[in-house]
Amino acid sequence: MAGSEHSERAAVSYGLENVLAFESKVAYIDGHVPELSVRGYDIADLAHRLGYEQMAYLLLNGSVPTTVELSAFSSELAAERKLPEPVLDILHSVPPTAHPMAVLRTAVSLMGALEPDSEMVDQDHLLATAKRLLAKLPTIVAAQVRIQAGHEPIAPHGPELGHAENYLYMVSGAVPAEPFRQAFDAALLLYAEHETNASTFACRVVVGTMSDYYSAIVAGIGAIKGVLHGGAIDDAMNMLVDIGQPDCASHYVDDALAARRKLPGFGHRVYRTGDPRAAELREMALKMASAVDDRRWFDIAIAAERRMAETKGIIPNVDYFAAPVLFQLGFPMNLMTNVVASARVAGWSAHIAEQYANNRLIRPRALYVGDRGRRLDGDD
Repeated sequence: MAGSEHSERAAVSYGLENVLAFESKVAYIDGHVPELSVRGYDIADLAHRLGYEQMAYLLLNGSVPTTVELSAFSSELAAERKLPEPVLDILHSVPPTAHPMAVLRTAVSLMGALEPDSEMVDQDHLLATAKRLLAKLPTIVAAQVRIQAGHEPIAPHGPELGHAENYLYMVSGAVPAEPFRQAFDAALLLYAEHETNASTFACRVVVGTMSDYYSAIVAGIGAIKGVLHGGAIDDAMNMLVDIGQPDCASHYVDDALAARRKLPGFGHRVYRTGDPRAAELREMALKMASAVDDRRWFDIAIAAERRMAETKGIIPNVDYFAAPVLFQLGFPMNLMTNVVASARVAGWSAHIAEQYANNRLIRPRALYVGDRGRRLDGDD
């Protein structure tokens, strides 16, 4: 009996680590190289040569767009940026104490309820719906930034502004300078897709039941909200603010490690030798610091990174350097995860379409470790 129980326990993979649940052509991670490829292209190559709209097209269609295809795709996105009035009403009516990701989750759910064809899951409808949400999520997040600051939301600009440029315009009311647009465009691209993480898996689990697209996206938002996933970026910037100055970083790290506190922005479940996205964002954070003539946050991040390397050898992940980039672009700390979700919708949509195309209900088992054979006494 004990041997049998031991054998069953050995078969459990806690957190489903190293379990292959399905085949995918969307993305691949090798945490030891480290490598992240999307549709076969290395992430560094994509970050240096494409913008977010091209990345989104690649994810949704499987190929890098031609000039003509990109122009048509960008026009489609620009035409879909405006929010339905009921969604704007929701953004205005929620209490200021509401979690920004809960508000985003609610707004997306309402959009699904408002859409007449939301239950259609054929590939044509999925692509059209994905483009609609790609366009509208930045409008929602930008409106959240404005409302939180006590300002009215800014309507989307015309189609002459690209995706990242219009996003920043809706936050500040000004067309961003080119260095800011480039930094933000690259950040959105780097967050667009990351293989079978918790939120992507949540999307695919919902699709596995043959539920609708919006339900899957809401599940993804719910998963990425957590601090062990996308929510870590908010805490990473909070940590840099708490540190305050570069020469305080070593003391802060040492105190945190002595108290066994996890430092946000460090470590990764898959990457062991470095997060390739973090390397790109590190360079971007330095460029942003130079563009705004303020190296404070970058220098703090470098000092803390160096101390973590000296004491624990733990790597920074994508959120670590993305946090100061988004902060210097005007996004408040508690809305950074919302920005991540607005970028990741491209990857979620690619996985959702793939799951629908080759679906099987995702239904794991659990190793039962409770009592069996219990009986109720008497009349109870």
